[in-house]
Amino acid sequence: MQGKIIKGIAGFYYVHVAGSGIYECKAKGIFRKENKKPLVGDNVEIDVLDEKDMEGSLVRILPRKNELIRPAVANVDQALVVFAAAKPDPHLNLLDRFLVMMERKEIPAVLCFNKKDIADGPRIADLEDIYRGCGCRIIFTSAEKKENIRQLKEILEGKTTTVAGPSGVGKSSLINLLQSEIQMETGSISEKIARGRHTTRHSEFIAIDENSYIMDTPGFSSLYTNDFEKEELKHYFPEFFPYEGQCRYNGCDHVHEPDCAVKAAVDAGEIHRARYDSYLDMYEELKEKRRY
Repeated sequence: MQGKIIKGIAGFYYVHVAGSGIYECKAKGIFRKENKKPLVGDNVEIDVLDEKDMEGSLVRILPRKNELIRPAVANVDQALVVFAAAKPDPHLNLLDRFLVMMERKEIPAVLCFNKKDIADGPRIADLEDIYRGCGCRIIFTSAEKKENIRQLKEILEGKTTTVAGPSGVGKSSLINLLQSEIQMETGSISEKIARGRHTTRHSEFIAIDENSYIMDTPGFSSLYTNDFEKEELKHYFPEFFPYEGQCRYNGCDHVHEPDCAVKAAVDAGEIHRARYDSYLDMYEELKEKRRY
């Protein structure tokens, strides 16, 4: 019997089988031997052990279209990367790491800045300016005031979308507005550390309508993009693409080389310096990784 994993908690996988319902399954030991971990969003085969109590055994993971490790999901069409426009102020370097991860996995990203109702006009304009060339669609929402929720629904329509971002930015509040099947617990912001308390403890697959799904994932405050070589990094910043081949040196990394078209574009304001600074930070991190 085939189905889709919609939730995984403490070694149990909840598999939705069309026309039958949701089965609680344990994974066969072979997955551990093969070092394969089932992910939310996986299409799987199960053996039914108890039809009455809806219990089964997960026996096979079908081929994946794509996968992410953090957030741990599979077979997504796009990622909705949610940060707050204010309170807390967006951690731009962390946001850029999300975007690099999605570029690397070739998963289209939608950048959502929530809490637009408490962000002033200049701040919103600044965020638009920073990310104008990042290759993502950008939307500003307010879960509190229910602003631009209809437009967000339209962006998600007909797709399976993973929702990712740090805690305290309003992900759960947005998800509650997008669907009525599951009400996510929302958390308050700690004034002392200006970060949100974690409310989502596991990845979960939620239906918006019969053709649209979202995967809520646990929030987190750090993300390391160090599982590839520093020479690859420039390929994950879409702002750099128009300047490829215009530098003095072939294979220019846009860091220390003279006559670099990307650095000239940064100086001219054609590429936002905040994005370039994130690039330099990640480049140095990857460079240090190679040394050790």
